Amino acid sequence: MNGTIEPPVFLEVGAGAGIRRIAVRPRSGTGPGAIWLGGFKSDMKGTKAQALDEWALAKGRAYVRFDYSGHGESSGAFKDGTIGQWLEESLAVYRKFCQGPQLLIGSSMGGWMALLLAREIARHSSPGGLAPLAGIVLIAPAPDFTEELMWKNMSAEVKAEIETSGVWHRPSDYGDPYPITRTLIEEGRNHLLLGSSINTGCPVRILQGAQDPDVPWQHAFALTHRLPSDDVVLTLIQDGDHRLSRPQDIARIIAAVEEF
Repeated sequence: MNGTIEPPVFLEVGAGAGIRRIAVRPRSGTGPGAIWLGGFKSDMKGTKAQALDEWALAKGRAYVRFDYSGHGESSGAFKDGTIGQWLEESLAVYRKFCQGPQLLIGSSMGGWMALLLAREIARHSSPGGLAPLAGIVLIAPAPDFTEELMWKNMSAEVKAEIETSGVWHRPSDYGDPYPITRTLIEEGRNHLLLGSSINTGCPVRILQGAQDPDVPWQHAFALTHRLPSDDVVLTLIQDGDHRLSRPQDIARIIAAVEEF
């Protein structure tokens, strides 16, 4: 451990009034490099992101972590964010800070981001394009969560509130209620993945807690059926929750990362 958290560098993403200043902490080292894609309302100082930074330091591995707009040290309001906006930021960070083969590590919403980012990387695979993928590690991945885990499970009253007022404040076990906006739900429909095959072009490792109250293990199973052409391993942690931040969970995540 280096004992302190270095201040971030900032990358401007967007244009005009839509510019966001994205906080990034890149660590140089050997490859394959790794990039952390965090969860909904989480930040790069969380337990897992920090543990991976300490691992990267100890192993001399390249590692990048950042905060989406409206999260952590980046600019913007959380309620103004969308899946497309956060994907744009993820792609910009990847393009700027990732060289050589990379490992995407996505937690919860970050799992959705990782899969969307993999699709973008495949679209820019020509020489001089984006750095290629060595693999993907997904932790309690939540692709399509705005539709499958939120909208489809909301009561008629909550849906009506979102449609009429534009926002509903969802209670959370992790702090203050989360503002769930109509824009988040509607824009998220532009990025749904589970309705068709997902070709990442690289091996995928998935870690999922069986006791996860936020992303049911069945969601991870549904995802594996959309990854038919890849080397996919799903590890079900029988007593694991959504965070998977216990020491034994961190050890499993690092073991998965070290496969690459």
